Amino acid sequence: MLNNRILITLSLVFVFIANLASAQVQDTLLKPTDTIKTALIKAVPMDTARKKTDTVKYINPGKVAGRKAVFRSMLIPGWGQLYNNQLLNDKLNAKGEKTGHFWQRTYTLGKVGLIYGGFGALTLSYIESRKNYKIFLTEAQFRAANPGKQQNEDLKRYGNTNVLDAQAIYKRNSQIVIFSYFAVYAAQIIDAYVAARLNFFDVDDKLSFNLSPAIINNPDFMYGFNHAPALKLSLRF
Repeated sequence: MLNNRILITLSLVFVFIANLASAQVQDTLLKPTDTIKTALIKAVPMDTARKKTDTVKYINPGKVAGRKAVFRSMLIPGWGQLYNNQLLNDKLNAKGEKTGHFWQRTYTLGKVGLIYGGFGALTLSYIESRKNYKIFLTEAQFRAANPGKQQNEDLKRYGNTNVLDAQAIYKRNSQIVIFSYFAVYAAQIIDAYVAARLNFFDVDDKLSFNLSPAIINNPDFMYGFNHAPALKLSLRF
């Protein structure tokens, strides 16, 4: 009897455990599976920015000096020449050369004096031409309004045609003087620019030339003379 009870009890325990395990399995099967959400990993941008290389920009000192000389000459005639003289003095001082300053200063002041001397001469010529033009114009107008009469006693020796011609000549002279003003103004600007560029034009000491007499063959000569004198020019760079 005791053995039967033990067997029945173990059977009941076994059945209970089996039912419990089956219930847990069914419960796990009914639960939805957890879906793993994969987060999109944003790609980290790589540092592809290229570092700007430090490039040294070449500046032509002759071009810069030329622009400054032109600007100064346009403002005040002769200022560009004085600027070039200062550039040359600084260049000679940098090399330790003290010679040539006097002659360079004299040359520069001579150019400036020539510029203003030209302007002064043109001004006097313009004033004289305009004065004579007005004199002959007034005389021509008076003779046209009063035939056979003369207003200016100093112009009695001039006929009517000569008065008109003189009026036209002095008018043309005035126009030529105005054109010459612009010519002198432009010439001093060009001179300042060229001198400024030449201040920075490096000429090597090895540059030289040699001029010597020579004899060349010329088969075209008559009487059997095939040689002719010539000059030989040799350049060394």
